[in-house]
Amino acid sequence: MKNLIIVESPAKGRTISNFLGKGYKVVASKGHIRDLPKSNFGITIDESGQFIPKYSIPRDASATVKELKKLAKEAETVYIATDEDREGEAIGYHIAMAIGKDPETLPRIVFHEITKSAIQHALENPRKLDMNNINAQQTRRLLDRIVGYKLSPLLGSKIQKGLSAGRVQSSALKIVVDREREIKAFKPVEYWSIDALFQKTIDASIYEYSGKKIEKLTIGNEAMAKEIVDSAKSEAFIVASIDKSKRKTKPSPPFMTSTLQQSASTQLGFSPKKTMMVAQKLYEGVKTDKGTMGVITYMRTDSLNLAGEAIFAARDHIKSAYGEKYLPEKPRNYVTKAKAAQEAHEAIRPTMVEFDPKRAADYLSADELKLYRLIYNRFLACQMVDAEFESQTILFKGDKTTFKASGRKLLFDGFYRVTGYNEKDKLLPDLKQGSAASLDEIKTEQHFTEPPPRYNEASLIKKLESMGIGRPSTYAPTITILQTRKYIEIEKKRIHPTEIAFTVIELLEKHFPEIVDSSFTSTMEETLDKIGEGKEDWQKVLADFYEPFMKKIEKGKKEIKSLKVAIPTGEMCPECGSELLLRKGRYGEFIACSNFPKCKYTKNTNGEEPEKPETTDEICEKCGSPMVIKNSRRGKFLACSAYPKCKNAKSLTPARELTVPCPECGGKLQEREGRRGKFFGCTNYPKCKFIANFEPVDKKCPECGYLMGKKTLRGKEVYECFKCKHKEEVK
Repeated sequence: MKNLIIVESPAKGRTISNFLGKGYKVVASKGHIRDLPKSNFGITIDESGQFIPKYSIPRDASATVKELKKLAKEAETVYIATDEDREGEAIGYHIAMAIGKDPETLPRIVFHEITKSAIQHALENPRKLDMNNINAQQTRRLLDRIVGYKLSPLLGSKIQKGLSAGRVQSSALKIVVDREREIKAFKPVEYWSIDALFQKTIDASIYEYSGKKIEKLTIGNEAMAKEIVDSAKSEAFIVASIDKSKRKTKPSPPFMTSTLQQSASTQLGFSPKKTMMVAQKLYEGVKTDKGTMGVITYMRTDSLNLAGEAIFAARDHIKSAYGEKYLPEKPRNYVTKAKAAQEAHEAIRPTMVEFDPKRAADYLSADELKLYRLIYNRFLACQMVDAEFESQTILFKGDKTTFKASGRKLLFDGFYRVTGYNEKDKLLPDLKQGSAASLDEIKTEQHFTEPPPRYNEASLIKKLESMGIGRPSTYAPTITILQTRKYIEIEKKRIHPTEIAFTVIELLEKHFPEIVDSSFTSTMEETLDKIGEGKEDWQKVLADFYEPFMKKIEKGKKEIKSLKVAIPTGEMCPECGSELLLRKGRYGEFIACSNFPKCKYTKNTNGEEPEKPETTDEICEKCGSPMVIKNSRRGKFLACSAYPKCKNAKSLTPARELTVPCPECGGKLQEREGRRGKFFGCTNYPKCKFIANFEPVDKKCPECGYLMGKKTLRGKEVYECFKCKHKEEVK
């Protein structure tokens, strides 16, 4: 093997392998293989004030690192081919460190799309890993660890266990909470609308009265509305003016991450998380009529740039498919308004204009096709001519009252030829200026102003982007973590903050205002960008934040009063006689003894005491104590009665053993139940760490000879190799 190319994703690796000869081997790191430890802070500050992160290799990545080290020793050249964004640069750095290579000497290849020409061009033009961008990402990671590791325990001690705070997540949560405060404080204002029917066919609305233009809230009560109506009924109207004008509508720019997530949400009903998962597949490689390849460019971008060859390909396609009248004289170029956008990147676009949605329908899944069509049509439309409309306005004027009628019709569809135009033309009849007009009907309607709407996922992303909070890669994960932490709930696609969210934000506003201050978060993002450009020292940025922040943490530990809800119930504990209190926990309200932790009596709010564990005759093999039956969210299980001193636990039902031996050590494989559901593992764990999410079967992979398993994929049963991911349909 001469050359080793390391990517993050196995799917991306398989696609790239299709384009290369035998002199290259492409392997995947399967994401991050080196990070700050989960069990401790992981950052030390030396005598000179330097922040030193203590990175470690997670247990589930150890086998991957071992394989990468072996392959790197055998290779003549090792290429880093992680994603082109800042996080991808950092992953590349950690891969180099994990396999024992100097990060500043390894060739780094980047590409906006996974096509044969893009990969070949990247290999011909390698660069070095960008240490400025790596330090910028490292600074972000350390800042988030400092905030999360130091502030979250404080929230837990002052409010309730299990809470977390974060630089971006807390700013986003404050936006949601502030909107809810606006809604609660909102006071509706009354107003009236007046509409009329002229010439039996023309709908018009009040425009002026007594020489004053009528705005939305001008008519504030029924008496005023009645006065205008009574006046209008006695007036004679004429066609005072007829105005016809042409106007053009420009196409929208191509997608970047935020606008793709917004459009997919409003037009397809996709969550941001789902949008990015589907886009990832389209980027990493799907089957096409030309083989497996990426059909869109990189989907985490804040740039609106388009490659020259892509624009020319689009223009050729527009000319041949729709004719020259749909082609503007010059190519359209777009500039993003996003703060600190990385203009070296590209917007999201199809990699092959000839692979249109009609052709793609034979290869893509339903969700993939929906998103691809959205991306494809937006890209093609952005290089087409404007749509042209004729706007029509007629003013019907009386002695004191004037009504306005509006209409419009589409003269030339332009870019709508691709995106579609569903609105019907509203045409006004031909009238003669100065002629009499009959008022055939007039009606009033009472209205009240409404509070601002709650955010949905699309509008929250739009708000975060406009305020410079986060970056393309953080929008979807931010919303996901707010849901996971139970700070928000999404009902009928609208985001509602939970009660605990208000408590957390109020504490942060009072004692840590910079954490929830959008301008601080936005400024910090700009600072990270400056580190990436080599204009700021990352160690100084960390020091400037850390010292005052830790002083506030220490001050908060002493001065912030507990906000834990503990309401006396008037009842006494049946076990120790102390008063019982109503408390709030992570999973809702419960009643507990005020003498905790000496007395651990609890009961549910409905008065029922928690079920006591059932005793069994089985003895714990670890400590010799009796085993008892307990309940969990996944059902009943056996646990040691000496808990928490002994944490031995196991399933009530014996694990199902498979006839297929473990492919790693030859041991027995068992069906087991975990946090994320059923899985299959080796009985020799922890010595052997083979694990499978679908059932292994007695079949060897024809590609690499490793064990295969059976799973359902897109409604079909397939065999899939646990090592190389080769698939074949079950016959």
